[in-house]
Formats: sequence, C-alpha cells, structure tokens
Amino acid sequence: MTEDAPRRRPRWPWWTAPAVVLVLLACGLPVALLAGAADRDTDRPAAAHPAAGRAAPSDPVTPAGQADPAGRAALVGRQLAGQLDRQAAALLRGDRTGFLAIADRSVRSDLARRYSALRALRVTVWRAESEGPPVAVGGQPGRWRQPVTFRYCLVVPDCRPDPVRVQTRWRESGDTLVLAAVEESRAGRTGPRPWEVSELVTAVGPRTVVATTPAYRGRLPELLTAAEASAQVADRYAVAGPPPDRYRVFYAGRAEWTRWYGGGRPRWTAGYAVTVGDGRHEVVLNAAALTTGGPGELLRHELTHAASLPGGGYSGGRTWWLVEGLAEYAAADHTPVDRYEGLDEVHRFVTGGWDGRLAGLAPADDAPADRAGAAYGIGYLAVRHLVDRYGEQRMLDFFRAVLPGGRTVEEASVQVFGEPWQPLHDECVDYVRTRT
Repeated sequence: MTEDAPRRRPRWPWWTAPAVVLVLLACGLPVALLAGAADRDTDRPAAAHPAAGRAAPSDPVTPAGQADPAGRAALVGRQLAGQLDRQAAALLRGDRTGFLAIADRSVRSDLARRYSALRALRVTVWRAESEGPPVAVGGQPGRWRQPVTFRYCLVVPDCRPDPVRVQTRWRESGDTLVLAAVEESRAGRTGPRPWEVSELVTAVGPRTVVATTPAYRGRLPELLTAAEASAQVADRYAVAGPPPDRYRVFYAGRAEWTRWYGGGRPRWTAGYAVTVGDGRHEVVLNAAALTTGGPGELLRHELTHAASLPGGGYSGGRTWWLVEGLAEYAAADHTPVDRYEGLDEVHRFVTGGWDGRLAGLAPADDAPADRAGAAYGIGYLAVRHLVDRYGEQRMLDFFRAVLPGGRTVEEASVQVFGEPWQPLHDECVDYVRTRT
C-alpha cells in the first residue's frame, strides 16, 4: 500500500486577471506546449509485450481444465494478448480507430476518453502485461476475465514505466475476442488515476507536465510557469538519486478531488504527492483550496516531496515532522523565518499547551485547519534550526539517512551530526518556542 503526503491549506489570493497570463508569456517565462484532449498525429514507437501473473477472484469462475477443455484458456490468452498488443501499438502511433477496434461498442466511449487523455499526456511507452491465464466466468459461456498490468511512460521515452493494474473482461465473438469492460484501478490510494476517469488538457515544459480538466484550461499557462519554477527548487532536494525525469502535476476540481487516487484526503489538505510506481510520485492540487492561495509555495512543497520521498512511499508516523519540515523549508525558499506565513498558528498551538514532542506532531485527518497549519510550521522551524546549526547539506544528509536510509533519528543524528538526538531535539523545540 502506498501513502501520500498531504499539504495544509494556503491563504493568499492568486488567480488574477487574464492580462497577468499575457504579461508572463510576453516576458519569456517557460514556453508551454498546450495540448488538449484531442489526438495528435505524432507517431510513437510501439512497446507491447504480454507477461505472466495471477488473477484476482471477484465473480464465480470456472478454472481452466474443467469446463475449459483442450487448453481453451491458453488459446484465449494468446488471442487476448494479441489484441492488447494491437491496441498498444495503435495508442502509440496516434491511431484512435485502431485503439477502439478491439472493444465492444458499449465501452468505446470510455476507451475514447482514456485514449485522448493519454495522448494529451504525451504517452511514449504503453505495454499491456496479462497476469496469468484468463479465467472463464462461471455460467456465462464465452466470457472471460483477465487482470492486466499496463506499464507506461509520459513525455519521456526512456523512463522506468509506471504500473497500473486493472481488471478486464472479454467475450468471444466468432473467432474474435472482444474487450467488453475495463475497470478502474483501485489499488489502495493509487487509483483511479486521472487519465482513467477524466478528460484532460495539458501543458508541458522542460521539467513538468501539468494536467487538468477542460473547465480549468485557462489556468494552465500560470500553473505551468509556477510548476517550472518550483521544479528548479525541488531538484535540489532529490536526496536519494537523480530528480524525477518530469514532475507530473494534476489540478483537480471539486469532483476530481474526491475521485482521483481514491479521494478521501483530510479536509485541510490543499495538495498531496502520491506514489504511483517504483520511485515516482504524482502531485495533485486542490482547486478549491487554491482560490485563496498562491500556487508557487504549494508547488514547491509538493514537488519537493516528489523529489525527496522514498520510492515505495511514506507512511507518516514519528518522522512526519522531518518530511513535512523539509517540504516547508523548500516552499519557503530561503525567505527569512519571520516571514513564514504560519507563525501565528504555531504561536497559538505552542502557547496552548503543546507537549514539545516532534514525534507526535502529525495532525489527525479531522484536525482543525489551524492545528494542521501549526504542525507544518513546527516541522519547518525544526528543520530550519538544523540548517542554521549544521548547514543545508548536512541537514539533507540527515534526511537521507532517515528517509530513505531507514535509520532512526537517533542513529542518524549520531552518524551525521556526531551528537545524540535528544539534546538536538530539545534545541529544536526551544527554537520553535523562541521564534514564535
């Protein structure tokens, strides 16, 4: 199961008149390539190869070899893999008709939306890997179920493909196998992904790709400009390896916020970074929260998560203050401490009876927004103190030792700082109290 790193709600107005966008573009800020959900004619190299795995039960089934004589499942499996390979090749070469050709008419509308969204996101690799042999659906002759893992790259042709696992259903039609359904991915909080369920429009820059629904198309230029600037900051905090090949940012309206990646985030969340593959995180911004806050600070925070978090995700707990403190430190981008926007929230929380324990800072999902804001602020101040005392590089070495190094903060403190953690912890707490 993957975990995400939510961000508290920001507070300053930012969407301004359309003239601002024109000024930004006229000043030579990052050039955006705006792409709607409409198809492109650009050809892509096909990359489709079946693989083996397992099926997940949900319906009554007939195991192969019982009511499936003479290896019928194996034959169906080969036909099914061939259909998926043909569909993958069609997607990559920009052939919408070919992509839909393997499917029943009842599902073509859904598949057409997926096709357009993936093309808008500049899909460069798409492989379909069947998980084990297909399974006959009991009581429905000629009907089959097949779990499939799709592996894909966006924009970058040589990335490590991200996996998404879905259930597919098929029916026999004469000598042809027809795709009858493609379900949404629902593995923990990694699905459904935006391109599975929404029409998307995109803007692509040298370091980022930003996507949203057509209703917010007009916000793409400013979002891309802010994302590109934030990526330059976030790249400095890639502690476990090189920065992401492209930061992926999805801007969610009200309906999308409750549906993309499972929804269900705390009410105080303005954005989050979610693990979608081996080492990759995608970022989601809450459009409703950003009506009262600027995108730059939030994007610096979330892209820093995407750059710094372990590939397998992050489960919170005792090091929450360090993870969020680093992201807040990056979001502040070296501005003076007394200009940090959350100091008032920190002051009220600290003087209201805080127990002085960094390990217990993580706010509950139902916490008030000011309680969540105070927790983020304390994390920021603690990390800032470590930077002031030891320098940014040693603070990053400490972060690396804990996440993704797997050491306790006590072990990492001795290893990196040469000092036991408890006195440093107390120094951080004293710093928090004196700065507020």
